[in-house]
Amino acid sequence: MAAASVFGDLAEDVMGQESIVVLDQRISHWFNLHGAEPATSLMLGVSALHSVAGMVLLVAMAGWYFWRAQARYWLLALLVSVPSGMLLNVLFKYVFQRSRPVFDTPLVSLMTYSFPSGHTAAATLFYGLLASYAMMGRSGWSVRLGTAAGCVTMVLLVALSRVYLGAHFLSDVLAAMAESVAWLAVCITAISTLRRRREAKTL
Repeated sequence: MAAASVFGDLAEDVMGQESIVVLDQRISHWFNLHGAEPATSLMLGVSALHSVAGMVLLVAMAGWYFWRAQARYWLLALLVSVPSGMLLNVLFKYVFQRSRPVFDTPLVSLMTYSFPSGHTAAATLFYGLLASYAMMGRSGWSVRLGTAAGCVTMVLLVALSRVYLGAHFLSDVLAAMAESVAWLAVCITAISTLRRRREAKTL
């Protein structure tokens, strides 16, 4: 509920042309002016890894791991949350129809809408689920915290790459994270409820 509220506030501010829009423009232009190698190549690589094709590969690898580990409900959560969350993000893009940042010398040029960021949404869904699995399904706090920290780092890196490359504004990636956290919470709760009900029937 908190994440959904944050998304709603961001959407309202962006559509209402509040002060965050000014901050968006300043940050985007700063990155466009100060981008340089090897950071640009790194950001392009991170962004490419979390494109639709990259996410299909990552989801397939995680799905194989969950299958081998016999974590069937986590596999179901993965297959439900990530694809549906990515489709939800596309729907939001067409609802808000925000134009992407515009520069004289852009690093990337995209014709689709900007709000919220699809790459960041997908990364938040994927790494958020992995972090949830580590926190609830693995033993040892060092493994739990290490995995969670790594997942958070990856989400932030993807978000940074989209702003750095000029594909999105800051508010786009923040909204994507909030949107995906809310959707992931719904999906994990639903799968967890299904698991508990099935286990109760077997008793």
